[in-house]
Amino acid sequence: MGANLARNAARNGAKVAVFNRTEDTMHAFMRRYGKEGNIVPCKTYGDIARSLSTPRVFLIMVKAGEAVDQVIEDLIPYLDSGDILIDGGNSHYADTQRRCEYLAQKQVSLIGMGVSGGEQGALEGPSLMPGGDRKAYDFLEPLLKSMAADDGLGGKCVSYIGPGGAGHFVKMVHNGIEYGLMQLLAEAYDVLRKAGKYSNEELAETFTHWNEGDDLRSFLMEITASIFDLKDGVTGGSLLDVIKDAAGQKGTGKWTTLAAMELGVAIPTINAAVDARIISGSPDLRLREDRLPYTPDLEEPMPPRHQLRSMVRASLHLSSLCTYKQGFQMLEAASREWGWKLDLSEVARIWLGGCIIRSVILKVFMDVLGAHPARVKTAQNVLHEYLRGERQVYWRLFQELASSRGIPIPAMAASLSYYDAIRSEKLPQNLIQAQRDFFGAHGFERTDRDGVFHIHSAV
Repeated sequence: MGANLARNAARNGAKVAVFNRTEDTMHAFMRRYGKEGNIVPCKTYGDIARSLSTPRVFLIMVKAGEAVDQVIEDLIPYLDSGDILIDGGNSHYADTQRRCEYLAQKQVSLIGMGVSGGEQGALEGPSLMPGGDRKAYDFLEPLLKSMAADDGLGGKCVSYIGPGGAGHFVKMVHNGIEYGLMQLLAEAYDVLRKAGKYSNEELAETFTHWNEGDDLRSFLMEITASIFDLKDGVTGGSLLDVIKDAAGQKGTGKWTTLAAMELGVAIPTINAAVDARIISGSPDLRLREDRLPYTPDLEEPMPPRHQLRSMVRASLHLSSLCTYKQGFQMLEAASREWGWKLDLSEVARIWLGGCIIRSVILKVFMDVLGAHPARVKTAQNVLHEYLRGERQVYWRLFQELASSRGIPIPAMAASLSYYDAIRSEKLPQNLIQAQRDFFGAHGFERTDRDGVFHIHSAV
């Protein structure tokens, strides 16, 4: 992604000095792309500093953690007051906050910028989520806007997010939503192939059709449809069928889960997606000779194929709505906790293009979270309409079908439970509070009077 961001900047008129610790990598880059713009090869950090005019901008694209700190320390001797560092990796937001404060003491600005879109998006137009020093962002904005993707509404997919680690926090939540959406698609695939006996060719046709609608059109739906069509160069069969069913992760999903717990925000769909990846990569848990038993006599009659397809589609759509809602609830809580004043409607807008979670669903959230009363009301009515009638019935029938056939759908099930919990007039946690007070004297509030009470004094 770093190489493609450099090419993107050069194509948009910036003078770009490139450096890689492996000199051969830098030379290979120059041979292949050096004529795409004003690109200068550099062998040292000093070469970079001498190649650029002040205030100089240094884009760091290395693995999150200690590597970022090391690069910053290596650059400090070459930095002048007013220079700007951009950390474009997936750094933890707390690290970005710490680095902002550290560099401010040296009169150097740090922009912690989330970048989404993958390698191709980095070149053709990513979604950019910059946070940190506002004056530094204002200086960079013309270039960043020229580099970012179009939002489809006449704007660009970049906006100042907020101070400190706000940009990287928003990118972290973006990745958490991404975990959830990918798991939902995987569960839809699993039910269609196991219960519905869909072939990969039929799955490709189904997902392609869904990607043409106004409910599920998204980047992830598009690439998923394409994956079903990919052939393996070794066997000649479907590539998907020879890929091991163990999904990796780089940590942003776990960070999202931990941050949500610290903020006291429920994100069950995202948590379920993280758990699903952990289980998939746990051979000691899964690969046992004494397979756990399954009772097949719970099976219900299989619905007609067209109805199964509608059930899966509705479940995907409504569960995806829950996933986005959980992410935005988390952003709202973080903004309140740290005084970031995040514009959630603007966050939804810059996710409309370039990024991995871009989807037509985001247009609804952009309006729901916006400041225009009429558009907010219309968008809320749209959401309520989605959740009424046949779609919700299909959502529930889908859960029954998967459960009766022993097909795990952790993210779909978490989404429906989340929806039922937030719509319920009364939850059973009154019993839990009674239990807590019974054994630990934690106290409880009553529904009929103010104050804190205890079971043993109330009975």
